[in-house]
Amino acid sequence: MDEINKPLVWLHGEVKTPPFSQEARIETGVLLRRLQQGENLALPHSRPIPNIGARCHELRVRDAGKNWRIIYRIDEDAILILEVFNKTTRTTPASVIDTCQKRLSKYDKDVED
Repeated sequence: MDEINKPLVWLHGEVKTPPFSQEARIETGVLLRRLQQGENLALPHSRPIPNIGARCHELRVRDAGKNWRIIYRIDEDAILILEVFNKTTRTTPASVIDTCQKRLSKYDKDVED
């Protein structure tokens, strides 16, 4: 079964305790495992975020008073983790979008070389 599990490639961020509670860390692990196994997640767990790039999504994890977001991209051979942050506003901050786009650009360039 491991042949079908896509690896997680962390370009930035981590899910540790603290700041994630143990419950949020477990929920995140379960959701990431589902992605690795090829499942397409939808709301309330995940939503597309095309203004970052194609195949980019926002994983949504509620925690004790926090709204964690994990920006990821689904590639043919891996799940790329671009950013982990506590979302405090309705919209994704422009700085997060810009940072994610830069990380993707660098990753894609490095993969081509």
